[in-house]
Amino acid sequence: MGYMDKHGAPERKYHAPEKGLIVTDGLVIEGYASLFGKRDQGGDVVQKGAYATSLKALAKAERRVKMLWQHDPAQPIGIWDEVREDGVGLYVKGRILPEVDKGREAAALLAAGAIDGLSIGYRTLRAEKDGKGQRLLSELELWEVSLVTFPMLPEARVAAKNDELADTWRGVAQIFEDARRELAAR
Repeated sequence: MGYMDKHGAPERKYHAPEKGLIVTDGLVIEGYASLFGKRDQGGDVVQKGAYATSLKALAKAERRVKMLWQHDPAQPIGIWDEVREDGVGLYVKGRILPEVDKGREAAALLAAGAIDGLSIGYRTLRAEKDGKGQRLLSELELWEVSLVTFPMLPEARVAAKNDELADTWRGVAQIFEDARRELAAR
């Protein structure tokens, strides 16, 4: 059985990658949800290959890693189209769905710079302690990657590719807000 917190919930790692979460093509986002070999505030270090078995099992079952808002399973906000390990860590690329209320909110918060983190929700299958008191995570069952307010690595922040993209996000958020008001007025 993998490690669960004291309430029996799955573990979660908050992380905003140094390279940033890149916002492209309107509602498409990409970045690293986890970095290999980097110690987080909880003293855990994810090892290369930790996600491989889980990603293969998901692909075989034709299931996807969920994109959630703040780890809330009742609030999916989009779809991760690509989730893979590379030499750096766990890379994700997906689309925020503007048809979902929280998706529109997430878009607006990303545009304003209020949201700047990624976090993984998972269950630990294999881990060991090293001599430095770190837990080395070698096999994880990945459940979800969330957009979050507080990342586990405080020095790492989400960054948009450029100011034009932030303007695009603000424009998209305004279009949806205008449409919402118009519908409410009917």
